[in-house]
Amino acid sequence: MPGPRVKICGNTNLADATRAVELGAWALGLIFYERSPRSCRIAEAEAITASLRRRAELCGVFVNATLDRVAGLADRLGLTMVQLHGDEGPAYCAEVARRTGCRVAKAVRVRSLADMRRVEAFHTDFHLLDSFARDLRGGTGVPFDWELARRRRGDVPIILSGGLTADNVGQGIATARPFAVDVASGVEAEPGMKDPARLEAFFEAVRQSAPVTA
Repeated sequence: MPGPRVKICGNTNLADATRAVELGAWALGLIFYERSPRSCRIAEAEAITASLRRRAELCGVFVNATLDRVAGLADRLGLTMVQLHGDEGPAYCAEVARRTGCRVAKAVRVRSLADMRRVEAFHTDFHLLDSFARDLRGGTGVPFDWELARRRRGDVPIILSGGLTADNVGQGIATARPFAVDVASGVEAEPGMKDPARLEAFFEAVRQSAPVTA
C-alpha cells in the first residue's frame, strides 16, 4: 500500500506552492484568516489557483468565517476543498458543502478523548486532527498524543496535523494511520515561507513510511 497523501498548508506564494506540487503534494492549503502569520493575500491565492488547478486539491482554510465569505472565495478562486478550523458546527459544515460543491475538512484541536468524540458528529469528507494551543488556530509546531487518533470512531478519513516534521512524521503515520498528513511550520524557513530542503525531506520521510510490498 502507498503511504498517506501530503497536504502542504500555509502557502503564501506561487513558487512555494509549485515546488510542493512538483514534490507530490495532494493538496495545497491557502489560509484566509487574517490573524494567521500564514494568511494568503487574495492576489497570491489567485496566482496559485490559476496555475495549479487540476494538479492538486486547492484548499481554502477558514476560521469562523461567514458562509458568504467562504462561498464567495471558493467560487472566485475555484477551490476544490474547504478546511474549517474554527468553532463551526455540523450544520454550518453541511451548508458549506452544499453552497460550494467543495469537499470539506472539519478541523479539531485535540487535547483529550472528548475531542475525538466531538468530531465524530461531523459527517464531513475529512476530519483534520490538529494540536491544541490556546491562542493559535493551527501552526503550533507541537504534536498531540497521536494514540488518541486511533480511538476516534467512524470511517471519515483522517488528515493528521500538528507539529509534524521529517523527523517525526513516520511515527505519526504508524500511530494514527491517516489518509493524509498536513504540514506548515515543519517545512518552513519562516512563517509563510517554505524551506526547499525541509520540504524535500518531509516528502521523502512520508515515502519511507509506506509499507514494503513483495
